[in-house]
Amino acid sequence: MPMLARLLGLVVSVAAGLFLSLPLVTAGLAAESCPGFVAASPPRAIPAAFGQAALQDDQVGITFVGHATFLIESPGGVRIATDYNDFIRPAVTPDVATMNRAHATHHSYAPDPGIRHVLRGWDAPGKAARHDLQVGDVRVRNVPTNIRDEDGGTRLYGNSIFVFETAGLCIAHLGHLHHPLEPEHLKELGRIDVVLVPVDGSWTLNLDDMTRVLAALNPPLALPMHYFGPATLARFLDRTRERFAVTFNETPTIVVSRATLPTQPKIVVLPGR
Repeated sequence: MPMLARLLGLVVSVAAGLFLSLPLVTAGLAAESCPGFVAASPPRAIPAAFGQAALQDDQVGITFVGHATFLIESPGGVRIATDYNDFIRPAVTPDVATMNRAHATHHSYAPDPGIRHVLRGWDAPGKAARHDLQVGDVRVRNVPTNIRDEDGGTRLYGNSIFVFETAGLCIAHLGHLHHPLEPEHLKELGRIDVVLVPVDGSWTLNLDDMTRVLAALNPPLALPMHYFGPATLARFLDRTRERFAVTFNETPTIVVSRATLPTQPKIVVLPGR
């Protein structure tokens, strides 16, 4: 029996390795990659300094570092920093850094050389950046969108919505979103369970349109970012309270799983800077 147990363990390990080496699904199937999840309780708050051992196989840690930067940690230990820049960074070196072009506070001119994957959400003028890669137990992909330029015109594909798929969850960071989402964007994004949403109402999308974006995405959980003080945040919350319950977390970190997604749409405000 001990020999049989060892053989079974070997088979499981080999199968897991083969699974991670399988080719990724195409963008046309992206809508199927984030199915609707049903759960019964809200996300649980935990201290910001938690270790990887604290995450179960179905849990994802999300820490608000500040401005538009979050640290996302997978159950397999993959760390991702969103809108990685030269001013606000997580205390640890991430495995993946995503960036957007809008301002210097959304990208880095000198990313830490220890970062394995630096993903810029823009390409040459008029060309869309495309990313779709598997890093450990996380699939990272992007959906390009346009942004305003300095003269009030449109810069094609200057922003990317990055989507992180892990532990059965689909987490979307809207980046520096300037325009409402079109049907093709929504189709490519697919089901979104957690959305990281800019709520300033001026530098990014105005509050009326951002509220419509949230309604179109219909995520169980939204985490505000990119606000410049309590008044800015309050304006956004006042616009969304009819649709979303609102809670304020005591720490900048939450742990989310499929089993703890809210059954009704909820906004959780994480303290940050």
